[in-house]
Amino acid sequence: MIIGGGMVGLSLANQIIERGLSSRILILDKEKNLGLHSSGRNSGVLHAGIYYEPGTLKAKVSVEGSRRLKEWVLQRKLSINLCGKVIIPQRKDLDHQLDKLIYRGKANGADVKFIDNHRLRKIVPFIKSKSERAIWSPNTCVVNPLEIINQLKLELEAKGVKVLKSAKIDNFEIENNVLELKDYTKIKYKHLINCAGLNADKIAHHFGVGMNYKIIPFKGLYWKLNNKFPYQLNTNLYPVPDLNVPFLGVHFTPSAGKKNEISIGPTAVPAFGRENYYGFNGFEPRMAIDNCFLLAKQYLHNKDGFRKYVNEQAFLSFAPLFLKSAKELIPELKKEHIEISEKVGIRAQLFNLKTLKLENDFLSIEGNSSTHLLNTISPAFTASFALADLIIDKMKYIKK
Repeated sequence: MIIGGGMVGLSLANQIIERGLSSRILILDKEKNLGLHSSGRNSGVLHAGIYYEPGTLKAKVSVEGSRRLKEWVLQRKLSINLCGKVIIPQRKDLDHQLDKLIYRGKANGADVKFIDNHRLRKIVPFIKSKSERAIWSPNTCVVNPLEIINQLKLELEAKGVKVLKSAKIDNFEIENNVLELKDYTKIKYKHLINCAGLNADKIAHHFGVGMNYKIIPFKGLYWKLNNKFPYQLNTNLYPVPDLNVPFLGVHFTPSAGKKNEISIGPTAVPAFGRENYYGFNGFEPRMAIDNCFLLAKQYLHNKDGFRKYVNEQAFLSFAPLFLKSAKELIPELKKEHIEISEKVGIRAQLFNLKTLKLENDFLSIEGNSSTHLLNTISPAFTASFALADLIIDKMKYIKK
């Protein structure tokens, strides 16, 4: 049984079947449709494996996962934009970070290279690097997440996987390997895989797993370029990120569709609820207060340079600050060139209550007849097939 019909849950079901480990799989999702949360709301960028520290789980699966998912999309002729990505330093003093990114990318097996301003202007004619250098990642591309989720669901159902939607869990009988839904339906399982994303920690805690971890939601707001913008952008345009925190900063992303809409974002601001997408919808007062307290402690202790994140990214939901950040990549950008996008996502970021740190890597913990995925943040969508294989290889119990 898999809880959560997002990309990782679907990929796990797919790989379990492909490897002949089981033919009886039930996926539970609490929503009436799949992809209503993190998986369906992400930017659609298939990352090339540049940012992740060599030896981490992210580094091990990002390049292979991206290659496999891209091939899967191309075989099915789904939407894809093979547009590549440029990374430029926002300031000259950030140039040295390019060397670190190149090292990481090559160590992880990514195709990355330095380019000078002459080559950069051929890719993006209206910008130049302040340090005369940039990074070019030709294998980065953009897909349509919901299109992929819906196609994978159809294929899994054709292979006998059952997908039960609107399945809200009310209780667990851990000793009996039984869970009960709110409509009083009881379901027995042999092994449960918790891929519940924003609610993964709450489910894990029912099993006594990951008690020192808590998910803190961060909201990703997007803007977009309008037809007043005088140039055409045909590639992903990213800043040099702060590698101490798991957020990449405001960037420009083309769409996967024929209409080349350019998204700008996302922000990474603390959300006031796990599903607090708009206004006060999904507002959880107690959770918001507790999370603000935890983040304040991290700020005071400056864990992993968290103070820099707060100073530079935490308040980008304010339009003037957002525009200022975006202008670091495209100086000619003006307020009249952008408009708010309907796209909003929430990142299920894991927080370690003992170390007072945000967890940067994927985390999978075994429980009683269960496996709990507690930090399937970016690049989980990109790496989904390879990540699923890695998780399956480490599971203590799975058989036909």
